[in-house]
Amino acid sequence: MSPRGRFVVVTGASSGLGEATALHLARVGFHVFAGVRRTADGERLAATADGGRLTPVSLDVTDPEAVTRAVAEVGGAAGDAGLWGLVNNAGIAVTAPLECVPADLLRRQLDTNVTGQLAVIQGFLPLLRTGGGRVVNVTSGLGNVAIPYLGAYAAAQFAKEALSDALRRELAPQGIPVTVIQPGAIMTPIWAKMSAEAERTLDAAPEPVRELYRDTFLRFLRTNENAARTSRTTPDDVARTVFRALVTARPRTRYGVGRDATGGRLLARLLPDRAVDRVFGGIVTPSR
Repeated sequence: MSPRGRFVVVTGASSGLGEATALHLARVGFHVFAGVRRTADGERLAATADGGRLTPVSLDVTDPEAVTRAVAEVGGAAGDAGLWGLVNNAGIAVTAPLECVPADLLRRQLDTNVTGQLAVIQGFLPLLRTGGGRVVNVTSGLGNVAIPYLGAYAAAQFAKEALSDALRRELAPQGIPVTVIQPGAIMTPIWAKMSAEAERTLDAAPEPVRELYRDTFLRFLRTNENAARTSRTTPDDVARTVFRALVTARPRTRYGVGRDATGGRLLARLLPDRAVDRVFGGIVTPSR
């Protein structure tokens, strides 16, 4: 399938995986509607993209009115061609011991990564039907296995995986494939945001609770960021995998990107729960 003349929406395109994906898809010939929250990010993306094939679209996935406006804007531009692809990449990552995660922060995690994603899918499905298109949901290797201190994020990714499975089965009779992309650890701007938010969340907890987790949690943050810094997986690896999912006649239901993502899936499938617990036990064990 040639991407020329095909329209694709990428959410969360301001930075990281979304930015790399939007620019790559524009470079290979798609016309990309890049969902951003800030005008400056959209202008920068449009200036960077090759051939004028990228159009920034203001899109906050947690704002129903913003989703409605984005659907109308894309529909007006695509016209009778409809949409070939919807790449749901927007998301945040809440990192903290679950005992320290306040309800409003958990709601923001789920609203951004789950509820907002479904709202976007619902909005764009008519255009996907018109264009004979497909849905690509970017989740994480943590959609396979939940590790300590990333429980809120894993809960959102597990939920997005479930939505993807149900959607794939519901939309199959309509000829709309649904594919999941599961990236592993990759160094993107999300790590700096995650670490800063994580320390604020821990500091806001009552002191007795805070002290139970401080040493192991801060060590976890350092180890996790180092794993991302030393990872051989890049945002462009994800972008190329998204491209494959968009152009393959029969895309796979899931693509893992990075050895840790595929390894986590095997870990969850092959080992009993207690064995997985032991694998991650060192994260929560205080240093001696």
